[in-house]
Amino acid sequence: MAAGHLTGYGVATWHGFTDGMFTVPDLLGLAADAAGGAAHHLTTVQLPVSLVMIDPLVQALDGHGPLAAAAAAGLEVMASAPLHGGELPAITGPELTGLIRAGLTPAQACLLTTASCPGVTQVLVAASSAPHWAEAVAAVAQPLLDLDRLRKIVGVLTSA
Repeated sequence: MAAGHLTGYGVATWHGFTDGMFTVPDLLGLAADAAGGAAHHLTTVQLPVSLVMIDPLVQALDGHGPLAAAAAAGLEVMASAPLHGGELPAITGPELTGLIRAGLTPAQACLLTTASCPGVTQVLVAASSAPHWAEAVAAVAQPLLDLDRLRKIVGVLTSA
């Protein structure tokens, strides 16, 4: 970083936040203590956020958890696995898709929900074809869902 080749770094985890291994403040403390003091270059956290990995969304709607902490610290948040390894579109029925936003495909509805999550600044998507990529781009180009809609979605998914 001193040579100007890197401008920042991030931490990616699948279970680190949910298993209580660390928090965003812990990571910021480690960055300050071990990687440059107050001038550390920790810029990003990456974690799964989806209709399956819904805890970060639930917490963010309540103003706590890793997404809220990262946003408060000015960190970028990359949401990974928004389609849960490609499984979500096949199990997202028309009722849930319509609740999210009418006219979208199941994949687009899942992506839009993740992109709308408070604190999320980027959604990581792997597309298997050009049409899938175009579908993903169209999903995140939609106006984001408001907090009331996100709460309805969460209520439906967590009421079982």
